[in-house]
Amino acid sequence: MSDDRVTIRCEDGIADVRLNRADKMNAIDPAMFTGIAAAIDRLAAMDDVRVVVLSGEGRAFCAGLDMASMADGGSGLDLDARTHGLANGPQQVAWGWRTLPMPVIAAVHGVAFGGGFQIMSGADIRIARADARFAIRETHWGLVPDMAGVALWRTLVRDDLLRELTYTAREFDGTEALEMGFVTRLAEDPLASAMAMAREIAGKNPGAIRGSKRLYNLAADADAAAVLIAESEEQARVIRTPNQIEQVRANIERRPAVFKD
Repeated sequence: MSDDRVTIRCEDGIADVRLNRADKMNAIDPAMFTGIAAAIDRLAAMDDVRVVVLSGEGRAFCAGLDMASMADGGSGLDLDARTHGLANGPQQVAWGWRTLPMPVIAAVHGVAFGGGFQIMSGADIRIARADARFAIRETHWGLVPDMAGVALWRTLVRDDLLRELTYTAREFDGTEALEMGFVTRLAEDPLASAMAMAREIAGKNPGAIRGSKRLYNLAADADAAAVLIAESEEQARVIRTPNQIEQVRANIERRPAVFKD
């Protein structure tokens, strides 16, 4: 499936999702906002997708907002309306990856600036090249981060680091991003590494993977009592189900598991 801005290719339970505006380093214009939100909506309804790998075509993951296309009135999206649950339209293109039922792995090369950095941050796991360039870029343009970055980063890095990077808008590379916690691991070929990890995750009971994501999404805001209850509820959903039994049998028989989505 594809549109002018995002492509989705699915195989063996893995959705290969790519920002598709390579001539502009996948910079976000109004059509990109629409395309990413539509892709997230499609993925949310795909019960046979166990893992999403998100990357950018061409020389970069995403260069951030296309300021030229925004100069005459911004994204055209309503910042006040909560059009996607907790999020407004611009926030959905980053926050939406976190709300998908399946894990999302971002493969990052080139640059991830501003809005692109926030989109990357919505992934569960982020794999980048050491020479990738990052920036919380908004104050460079006299703006504040407003695409869900603040809600996402609070679980990743220290508060003082966030303030420094936001106030200065300075660039940093993949090695520093790893040290701070924005990036999960470095790889010479982030997309190949992300695909290998996706295949490993796709080989696990999809009910257990989705339940685990719900638990970690809850953990950021819930108290211990709510998390403990949620753990029990999620375990009750998967224990002794056909897929959980198949996982055990496959492990014992040293073979790939065959699940029903």
